[in-house]
Amino acid sequence: MPFRRITIKIGSNVLTAPQHGLDAARLSALVAQIAALYHQGIEIIVVSSGAVAAGRGEFAALRKQDAVQARQLYSAIGQAKLIQLYYELFQQHNIVCGQVLTTKENFRSRRHYLTMQGCVATMLANGAIPIVNENDTVSVSELMFTDNDELSGLMSEMMNADALVILSNVDGIYNGDPHNSQSKIIREVRSRADDFAQFITHNKSEFGRGGMLTKAEIASRTAAAGIEVFIANGKRNNILTDWAAHPNETLCTHFVAKKQKTSSIKKWIHHTQAFATSALVVNAGAVEALRKAAVSLLPIGVTRIVGTFEKGDVVKIMDEQDAIIGVGKVTCNSEKASQVIGKKGEKELVHYNYLFLQ
Repeated sequence: MPFRRITIKIGSNVLTAPQHGLDAARLSALVAQIAALYHQGIEIIVVSSGAVAAGRGEFAALRKQDAVQARQLYSAIGQAKLIQLYYELFQQHNIVCGQVLTTKENFRSRRHYLTMQGCVATMLANGAIPIVNENDTVSVSELMFTDNDELSGLMSEMMNADALVILSNVDGIYNGDPHNSQSKIIREVRSRADDFAQFITHNKSEFGRGGMLTKAEIASRTAAAGIEVFIANGKRNNILTDWAAHPNETLCTHFVAKKQKTSSIKKWIHHTQAFATSALVVNAGAVEALRKAAVSLLPIGVTRIVGTFEKGDVVKIMDEQDAIIGVGKVTCNSEKASQVIGKKGEKELVHYNYLFLQ
């Protein structure tokens, strides 16, 4: 399973030492492994958590701050510390790395999206490794990614990565309590319908915002876009080099990619699902038609509209059980759409070229 370009997401719990500061030894070991893959000719994008944890380690006590102010302070100090360490470690392997800070807003605008895509592509073309992180100093409330798992999935799709490796502090998704010796790793997930969520606790990461349920959801979504996804233990020695040499034998959970070709515009539409607040609800016949063939969404298949939207907005496409089956760019506003839903012979509400199905 040769990979030309991969994204590696390194979680906070992988990079954090017991004393709540950066684990420089673990980061050094991971950089050495990334360097080994780099020198094999693999293009690598690193999505790294750890800035907030690194900044927290610099302060024994804080003046009274609310949660947002504390996060801004920790990330501002910690990001400088983190990228400096990355730069020095990669220099030891004759590799240049660079910092890419982003926010969710950069994925909402098509123009900003293409600008960021061009920046990362230029870095890769010139042999530099992008170190990507959310800009926590300005990302607050609704402007925040769910966590860096979400960001790593978005970056993987944006840059047409062949694989995404999500490094956590566990070996993958277990079929029971990870602390129970009888529990086993789920080695392969082939469908978003696979009922693995029942095995996952809702616990959050100690230092980050995510948890295993979020990782599984992001992995499923990214695999649906045609990218192989692996959840593995970043604290295991040589995990990345072992995985690259033997991806099917390394202990991890593999979300198998859906084999499909997706245009750049459809990938961007898929990205904007997080911003979609309105929806078109379609009947069972429309769901079947959309899944069976490359067709546009016609008004006759739409049963109701949720929310309001303008022409050109991206909306969710949901079945009658309110399950999201896709997202698409609408050809008219919600007022016009409400006048034609359920009718024959009307112009499509979402053209196939601007429709992404899950």
